Amino acid sequence: MPPPQSNWQGLPPPRRPSRGPVIAIVLVAVVLVGVAAIGLSRLGHSRPAADAGGAPSATFTYDEPTTTPSPTRTTHRTTTPPPTTTSRRTSTTSAPPTSTQPAGPQPVLKLGDNPLFEVGGLPATTCKLARWSTDPAGAERFFRSALPCLDAAWAPVMKAANLPFFTPKLAFPPGTSFNTPCGNQTIGHIVAFYCGNDNTLYVPFAGLQTEMYGAHPGVYLALFAHEYGHHVQAMAGIMQAYGGARYAKDNGDSANDAGWELSRRLELQAQCFSGMFLAATSGRGDVDGNITHEAQTSQDRGDHNGPPRDHGTDDHAMGWWNSGFQRNSLSQCDTWLASSADVA
Repeated sequence: MPPPQSNWQGLPPPRRPSRGPVIAIVLVAVVLVGVAAIGLSRLGHSRPAADAGGAPSATFTYDEPTTTPSPTRTTHRTTTPPPTTTSRRTSTTSAPPTSTQPAGPQPVLKLGDNPLFEVGGLPATTCKLARWSTDPAGAERFFRSALPCLDAAWAPVMKAANLPFFTPKLAFPPGTSFNTPCGNQTIGHIVAFYCGNDNTLYVPFAGLQTEMYGAHPGVYLALFAHEYGHHVQAMAGIMQAYGGARYAKDNGDSANDAGWELSRRLELQAQCFSGMFLAATSGRGDVDGNITHEAQTSQDRGDHNGPPRDHGTDDHAMGWWNSGFQRNSLSQCDTWLASSADVA
């Protein structure tokens, strides 16, 4: 199921800043921290696609929580009452153990065969967006106005797949360095990211490079939809399944090629989900042709600046986004079943 080839051409953006390690293994717990920056591509003049430098890659921050993220944290408890005795008998009897589990849909810890991919696509969704303003307060208003639209698009899909759904939290930390449950973050290493420990999308204004990209809300909307895509992966159980698979592939070496391929599958799927969201909202409400064009022409977010190879080539970053945009089909976003060549 290779993604369609992208025919978009654009000018290269600035070189992506270097990033620290994206995977840490602590004791026997898998701690996955994909600290990466979503970069945004310039709009304007064109040159051959093969020569395009592309935008910096988009990633997520995820520390696998000890409890599966869901509207109500999943817990498994088995209780056994202490033995009871009577004055008439010398024998001791024990009540049978009982177990409890929260009601409602639960995440399914599977990758390619996750039930999410058995649903069709996102329904047509109308967004009411705040006007983009290139300042911290204006950017926050824009992203907060986009969140209900993303919820409206994804909630029925999760319900149809019998998977949990809940709205992620948002955080807009000021400054260039801040602490999160996924560790300390520094601008230059991240732009926007999703932390699975608190199910929060972090969007620091200082990392958006608004002085360079200015008033192009479609660029920021696609960025936001990519990070929300990681929230979808967490709700579905894909993120947790990825964590287990990554730990097994790494085998003590977080920099091996097999592990990076899994990371690329995760990131390219978020790209595809972002494209699906734009397909579902394009031409409706406030997502007009300009916003759609800005989103579509800012997807060269591959590993064009060298290792780590955690996002795929620019062509694949654009191709998977366009696969989501053109097809709006979850089965066509199943990067876990794609060949290695299609997620290179």
